[in-house]
Amino acid sequence: MATGSGGKGRGPVPGSRAGKGTSGRGQRDLRVRVKTAKGRKLSSTLWLERQLNDPYVARAKREGYRGRAAYKILELDDKYGFLKPGARVVDLGCAPGGWCQVAAGRVNALGEARGKPQGRVLGVDLQAVDPIAGAEIHQLDFLSDGADEQVKAWLGGRADVVMSDMAAASSGHKGTDHLRIVALVEAAADFAFDVLEPGGTFVAKVLAGGAEQGLQAILKQNFATVANVKPPASRSDSSEKFVVAMGFRGGREAIAQEPAVNASDESA
Repeated sequence: MATGSGGKGRGPVPGSRAGKGTSGRGQRDLRVRVKTAKGRKLSSTLWLERQLNDPYVARAKREGYRGRAAYKILELDDKYGFLKPGARVVDLGCAPGGWCQVAAGRVNALGEARGKPQGRVLGVDLQAVDPIAGAEIHQLDFLSDGADEQVKAWLGGRADVVMSDMAAASSGHKGTDHLRIVALVEAAADFAFDVLEPGGTFVAKVLAGGAEQGLQAILKQNFATVANVKPPASRSDSSEKFVVAMGFRGGREAIAQEPAVNASDESA
């Protein structure tokens, strides 16, 4: 199973090589169309068609990743370089495991890169996750009482990277979903302040507008650089972005809703 450790620990660039499923006429992709089956909703048909025609989905199957989301963290790390050999990484909301796969390869969690320090990857999710080579996986509701202390106990020390791809189940109400996502990001950030080594990195999924103003202000107080980024692997019709906060200053500030200037907003 691929762990994202090819070459110098970096995955291949999307679209760098024409793959299978092309017509051969100017390398134009052949689009798969799905007929609506009896009993299947139109929304399900459209989702299936999108999956079948998504180059990242096809690439994930080819390269052994558990989902297309692996390429989001690959692209963010290609840009910012926070997954270094020897790094200790905590992945919150790690199911189905693609981010852990990438991290395990890049921090040399299996010790396969001789002469380089060996890192560690700790993954946590509400759902059960199949074992991942080089990663320690735990099933836990991170928002439950005492969950952060339990993760700290498993970690047994400090982390160099805390990353969160946690997502709340959709309620169908935009305002409610927004508040749930904000709560998850704030919980992850609060945990990061407790466990990160000075100089560490916090990466988390946020909404299209980036981190909330209050959280943005706290991140800018505690990290040298903060950016809101939409990597190429993030679908264009998705409202998600990722906040990448680097250079943890080693302080500890509580999350507070305070006005702040938005951090840089860019594409990876």
